[in-house]
Amino acid sequence: MARITYEVVEHDGAWAYRVGDVYSETFPSHDAAAEAAERAAAAHEQAGSDETIEYEDQSGTWHEERASGDARPQTDVKE
Repeated sequence: MARITYEVVEHDGAWAYRVGDVYSETFPSHDAAAEAAERAAAAHEQAGSDETIEYEDQSGTWHEERASGDARPQTDVKE
């Protein structure tokens, strides 16, 4: 199972959380960013509905598959 880490960081003169190379909106304090990261991480683990997804691989071939709504990653927050 995949693991996703939400990291609380200084960003643009304020605080944000980051997942990989993607930043959230900014927050005025570390605590506010950490609370938002905890909420986002918890929501990320919630099951959803099954969906059909389409994607293109590196060779340019398109694929279609059914993604299970309960195949959710584990998350954590690093402050």
